[in-house]
Parts: sequence; C-alpha cells; structure tokens
Amino acid sequence: MSTRPKSGPDRHVPFIEHLGLLREHAEGGSARLSLDLRPELLNNHGGGHGGVVMTLLDSAMTHAALSRVAYAREVVTVDMHIAFMRPASGRLVATARATGGGRSVCFCEAQITDANGELAAQAMGTFRYRDPA
Repeated sequence: MSTRPKSGPDRHVPFIEHLGLLREHAEGGSARLSLDLRPELLNNHGGGHGGVVMTLLDSAMTHAALSRVAYAREVVTVDMHIAFMRPASGRLVATARATGGGRSVCFCEAQITDANGELAAQAMGTFRYRDPA
C-alpha cells in the first residue's frame, strides 16, 4: 500500500513525476514550477513538446488555484487557452496566479519563460473546485 499523499501540496501524480516538474513555490494564489527539458521531452524541431509545455502551464495554474484555498480542496481543469510564443528550450519556469473566481471555480493565468528569460508560452484557465473524495 502506498504512503504517498492523495491530496495536499505533495499529492502523488505519476505523470508529473515522470516529466520531472518541480514545485518551487505555491502559496496565497500564486505558484512557480520548473522543468529541465530533456531530449525525450522535445518535439521534432528540438523545442519543448507542446504537450509538455501545456502540462507545465496546467500544473502551475492548478497549484495557484489550490494554494488559494490552502490545498483544502481539489481542482479539475475545465478550460485552458494557450499561446505559444517561441520554441521552449533549456530550463523552463512557469509562474501562475489565481485572478478570480469564487467557491466553485477559480480563474488563473500562467506564463513560461525559457533558459534565456524569454516568454515561451502563456495560458489562461478555469478550474473547478471539488471536495476531496
């Protein structure tokens, strides 16, 4: 039987662990996550795969939404809009913040900067809160 937490800031999500996402900060409706791109996370053009970039944005916004309620609830992604600005490379840093919402939903924004500090992608999302199972 696993002793890994199923809820809270350290909940176990195998896919996130597989990618190597690192949560650096998550508190009061803001979050910062990072990822060092590896060859297996690149697309055929040598940049960060779009799915990896989208997952990093989604995870950052999720932590922003969860930190807004001190991880007392869970969230599911309802909607997400992404703009890819440039190919992502090197170490990626995603910063996110909750921008509004209420008891049942949270609106968030996030952006990713690459190893050169350039904006690589940005997103907006809607997240539905739910009580832990």
